[in-house]
Amino acid sequence: MNTKARIIIPTALILVTLGGGWWHIHRPSAEGLLTVYGNIDFRQASVPFNGTERITEILAEEGDVVRKGQVLARMDTSRLVPQSIQIESAVDAQKAVVERLRNGSRPEEIEQARANLVSAKADADNAKALYRRRKNLVSSAAISKQDFDAAKSAADVAAAKVEVTEKALRLAVIGPRLEDIAQAEAQLKGYEAQLALIRRQLADAELRAPFDAVIQSRLMEPGEMASPTKPVFSLATIGTKWVRAYVPEPELGRVHSGSRAKILVDSLPDHPIEGWVGFISPVAEFTPKTVQTEDLRASLVYEIRVFVEDPQNVLRLGMPATVKIPPDADGPARDRARQ
Repeated sequence: MNTKARIIIPTALILVTLGGGWWHIHRPSAEGLLTVYGNIDFRQASVPFNGTERITEILAEEGDVVRKGQVLARMDTSRLVPQSIQIESAVDAQKAVVERLRNGSRPEEIEQARANLVSAKADADNAKALYRRRKNLVSSAAISKQDFDAAKSAADVAAAKVEVTEKALRLAVIGPRLEDIAQAEAQLKGYEAQLALIRRQLADAELRAPFDAVIQSRLMEPGEMASPTKPVFSLATIGTKWVRAYVPEPELGRVHSGSRAKILVDSLPDHPIEGWVGFISPVAEFTPKTVQTEDLRASLVYEIRVFVEDPQNVLRLGMPATVKIPPDADGPARDRARQ
């Protein structure tokens, strides 16, 4: 009997001790704070060149803080520059053609066409007069039939020249056809499109930071062949980061989108960082089965993301963090999160 008592009493003490420990861990804090734990997370990006060519310069190192638009690396452009110059010349030449067609004939060209018509008419009159004289002489055998035929041909040619110069004058006054202008403009657009493509390729020869970031990894070196499938750098954002944490299902009602929070990390235990809840998962995790008893429902957790501004870049990826959410959840942080 004593042996049984010795066995039962320690067991009871253990249960009491475990129960008290569970209550100490899970009891609400005096301040009503909700405390959850997680790790620092932030957005990352691998940035490649948007082209295939040999790398000539790498301008950033691991750990460098870079700003949006800053040049990080360059590719060889020795093939693109001559093509750009050639197409620029074609564009300039075609612009001159289009401008000439749009402006039509110059006044001097019209006056020249009129002078050519006057000269052609004078030649036609002389040729016609010579033909008439020889026509009268051929019947009396004063000239040969060959000379008469030559005079007739000269008169016909002169008359045809008058007709040609009249049409030339008419075309000079009217100006170019609309179809010719449209064709020249279409050719100009084609050259301009080629020039825009070459300029885009020249711009892509410089790899620029897509956002303010910290260089995490330098993955390629000068002399290597770049391509859109080979990242040159791995970047991590600076500024807004977040703590990925999990809230038990019974405490979920105490957390709202925009709730104010304080974040503590081991490296800065006396300097809490202000943050706000920006995401609450609609799906529970670690669910044992589809239908839960009341006891099992307590083991459900929901992911939340507590965002924080980190302009000094003191928070590192994966760093453990403690998040404390006060009961007065709604505040300025919620307004900031909604902006």
